[in-house]
Amino acid sequence: MIGIKATRRKAGKEEAEKPFWISFSDLMTALMVLFLVAMAVALIAVTHGLATINKDKEERDKTIQSCIADVDALTKQSEFKGVSVRGNSIDFGTLVLFGNDRHTFESPAHEHFVRKFVPRVLDLARSEKCDKWLKRVVVEGFASQTGDYLYNLNLSYLRSQRVLCVLLDSKAADSIAPTDRKLVQTLFLVGGSSFNTAAGEASQMRRVELKLEFRDLGSDKEKAADIPLDPGLKCPNDLR
Repeated sequence: MIGIKATRRKAGKEEAEKPFWISFSDLMTALMVLFLVAMAVALIAVTHGLATINKDKEERDKTIQSCIADVDALTKQSEFKGVSVRGNSIDFGTLVLFGNDRHTFESPAHEHFVRKFVPRVLDLARSEKCDKWLKRVVVEGFASQTGDYLYNLNLSYLRSQRVLCVLLDSKAADSIAPTDRKLVQTLFLVGGSSFNTAAGEASQMRRVELKLEFRDLGSDKEKAADIPLDPGLKCPNDLR
């Protein structure tokens, strides 16, 4: 009997030996999923970072506003009537003026007022509200529009310097405390604006302002230099 010899099937073996290849579409889908996951993580990180920055900025602004509010409340006291706060500046008004074309005070009363008022500002500068962000206090002087620019620039600078001389004078009868003088040395700077461009009376151009400057968000607080108090302090002679 003639039989038919069946061919042995090798499909199973061939399929087992056939390498497995991921289709191109499956590969692209996997890469897209990984990309979306990475983007989601990055977006969450950026959003969290912005939220933190906005929160810190809001906290900084509120703290500074609270500090300025305390300074403004100080000027509302009857003994300091005439002093005002404009923005971050303390304007002495007519309570602290200088002689015409001079950098000496108009009267001894104005000098005494500086020694009376500034220590109260220093107390606020030490408070938690102000100390956290306060960078420095700039004493900015002004001069009249009469005369040339450089002369008035020097005059306004000397007026600012005179304020510091008065505050650092340890021999005055009403001198401020040594701790206050130390803080003035480390915190106060002088500046001159030549002349006040705003229209007004001549007395408004023979004055000084205290400008409170605050640190930017993210900037570290600078460590104050340990400057020894100078007992032999000498101020410039009067202008002639």
